[in-house]
Amino acid sequence: MNKRLSDQSSRRGSKTMLTRTLILCCAGLVTGLAIVLLHAQYSIAGSAQGIQKQEEQLIRDFKLPSTPAEAPIYRPQAPAYQPEPAPAPDPAPVEAVSEPYVAPSEPIAGESSAPAPQFGKKAEILKTPNAAPMSQYILDFSRSPAIGNRFRLQGTYAEARVGFTRPKNWNVKSAKAVIRFQHSPAIVSDKSNLIVRVNDTSIGSVPMNLKNTQIGEAIINIPTNLVQDYNEITLVAQQTNSATCANPDDKALWSEVLPDSKVILDYQPQPLALDFSRYPFPFFDNLGLDTPRLNYLLPAQINEAWLTATSRFHTHFGRLSDFRSLETNLVKDTQKIEWDDRLVIIGTPQDQPTLKSLKLPLNIANNQILDGSKAALPENVGVLMLTTLKDGSVPVIIASGNGAEGVAKAVQFLVQPSSSQIGSGQVVLVRDVAEVASPNPRSWDRYLPLQDSFQLSALEGLDNKPFKDVTVRGTSAPPVQFQFRALPDTRMLRGSSMNLRYSYSAQVNPRKSSISVRIDGVTIGSKRLTSDDGATNELLNVDLPPNLIKSDSVIDVAFDLYPKETAKCGQVSDQQLWGTVHSTTDFNLKREYSVELPDLKLLTTGYPLTAPQDLSKTAIVVPDSPTEADVMTLLKFSERMGRLSQANSVQLDVFTTANLPESVKADRHLVAIGVRDRFPVKEMLESKSGFRIMDAFARESGKDQIHALPDQGGMIKSMLSPWNLDRVMIALTAQTDSGLKQIQDVLSNDLWFYQLKEDTVLISTNQVNPSPYDSNAYQMQFLNQSERRRIEDTNALSKARQLLQEQWYLVPIGIITSSLLLYGIAQLFLKRVAG
Repeated sequence: MNKRLSDQSSRRGSKTMLTRTLILCCAGLVTGLAIVLLHAQYSIAGSAQGIQKQEEQLIRDFKLPSTPAEAPIYRPQAPAYQPEPAPAPDPAPVEAVSEPYVAPSEPIAGESSAPAPQFGKKAEILKTPNAAPMSQYILDFSRSPAIGNRFRLQGTYAEARVGFTRPKNWNVKSAKAVIRFQHSPAIVSDKSNLIVRVNDTSIGSVPMNLKNTQIGEAIINIPTNLVQDYNEITLVAQQTNSATCANPDDKALWSEVLPDSKVILDYQPQPLALDFSRYPFPFFDNLGLDTPRLNYLLPAQINEAWLTATSRFHTHFGRLSDFRSLETNLVKDTQKIEWDDRLVIIGTPQDQPTLKSLKLPLNIANNQILDGSKAALPENVGVLMLTTLKDGSVPVIIASGNGAEGVAKAVQFLVQPSSSQIGSGQVVLVRDVAEVASPNPRSWDRYLPLQDSFQLSALEGLDNKPFKDVTVRGTSAPPVQFQFRALPDTRMLRGSSMNLRYSYSAQVNPRKSSISVRIDGVTIGSKRLTSDDGATNELLNVDLPPNLIKSDSVIDVAFDLYPKETAKCGQVSDQQLWGTVHSTTDFNLKREYSVELPDLKLLTTGYPLTAPQDLSKTAIVVPDSPTEADVMTLLKFSERMGRLSQANSVQLDVFTTANLPESVKADRHLVAIGVRDRFPVKEMLESKSGFRIMDAFARESGKDQIHALPDQGGMIKSMLSPWNLDRVMIALTAQTDSGLKQIQDVLSNDLWFYQLKEDTVLISTNQVNPSPYDSNAYQMQFLNQSERRRIEDTNALSKARQLLQEQWYLVPIGIITSSLLLYGIAQLFLKRVAG
């Protein structure tokens, strides 16, 4: 009985304990959930309060317009053109092409079968009310550097290629190729023809049936659906001089495409709503066929802030242009702006009164840009706006603000890709711009990496894109090329090597097939392809001669592939043959850094001004009241520095003579611009070393002094800075503004700029309008008279080796001296032993 009662009591106690435990757990769970929910509510409330505070701060700073203005529409108004119907071509074949040959072509589905427009007719305005006027563009083959004076196709089968682009806002309505050609009179006409392809699609074939000394012309329609952003016309010559069997190496087998051949495009320019999300288009189009014309509106008063902002913006455009040409003008008003111009306005409303007369999304009153509440924007806020002129035919970009700080922010936003890519709309208010860290002075894109060991994937091909595996085919396969550009201050040493990784196909003839490596056309290694079954990831170790590697070097890897089967009647089946260069190819370099300054040859690479690449160690100095010639020279030099540098920012500064700080003199490379009477850095012209221009049109070199009347030439001179021997100063000067114009031409034209060398160049011409395609249009005299200094980062052994290489005569003197010394010591020792 007692036992039963005790069991019941224990069971009751267990149930009570379990109940209490469950109650405590539930209470703890409820308490925890309550704490979490309360914390989340406080966090959400705190976050909402933070966002509200930011919005209130933004509203306190400025208020945006309640109803955004309609986006300006850019409507290119090229000269209107209306094609006329072409006469029906004569269906009968002609033996000699004295009239243009129209290649037959089938209409593409979905395209109009209307006759093609005839070339050479006068442009007329299209009267259709709902259609945009048609324009015509003629692209001559002679514009391609691959053409030159002729485009020769040699052998039984030959190909040649010409590329062209389609601008972004073009709607191509019709296109045709006008091919002018001639060929050898020995060619059999019924077995020879010229095939034209566009983007690997055949569009026509022309018989080679010309008589001796005749020039043929073929007009071939190009289906518009084949015209893309990037296009390639391939000309294929299939020619023979025998009815049975022709020798492909016969010199009589030739045909030539003349440089006056052309592509004719009939197009409609498409209107475009201007938006910063498309920047830099339409101010710069990387697919454009014409040279963009950039016009800068001069301010009422030129000051340092405007000069620095404009210089940075134009440096940025130099980077965008890269190898493309760019036309730059300075304008005082908008009256002379033409339909294909682009207008850039930089400065505050006070500096640029023209802003008041433009249709802008933000109002301007009392020389202040107003926000949506008609209050003036803060001076540290940059304002970017887009608008148009001339009925929408001229796009206008405005970088402004109510203070110099705001203008600088607006321009800096555009020149930094990481910032400009987030832009949108027709107006951007720039509150803050992230500061981009200055790169390593030796970290240059498109040049060799800083690491001594790296793979080929770290380099770029000739298209300035990272190298990937490349495969070539056929017996006449083009070489695989990639840039191998050493930094300008690099001195390559012995022991550098390249481990080439490559693969090749089966069916190659191992007795004849090989692979070779060349630097700038000089062969440095080769190897026979020995496997009948092909090979994968083969290795070829090549030593890299230090004297061949320069700042513009290109390495070629050439596959010489021959099939096992012999050619039959001159025809070789070779498309099954291929070779691949792998991006895992690795390099091991031995190098040091040593350079002599000053040297204008180094300036053709940008060095030392572009080290670092954001130009933060370079300053430009102009006179206190710069003229248009001074400003244009500044822009041309900034553009050239942009073409020679690649960075995520531009930190170039411009100073006037009176405001040049001593700290800038001591820390930066200086570029001084101006005529002799107003030259901003007198120390450069007063230097006793080298050539000098003096007053009264005097010229002095050493003890020679003359007076030249008139002195219309320009001078580019480089010398060591007296404030810092590790820095250089460059003078862009002349006696007159016409001399500065010659310097501008040299800076903007590659043919002339890349001729610079020594430390001083005197520029002159006897032509009124020198042709930009004539390398000898300007006469340049090079002088080497300034004091030089070697700047290096090497050890004592390298310095001694360099000294002996430069002063080689010390070697025999040292050998003779040491021999005499040893001989004397030996004689003295022998006398002591004998005595």
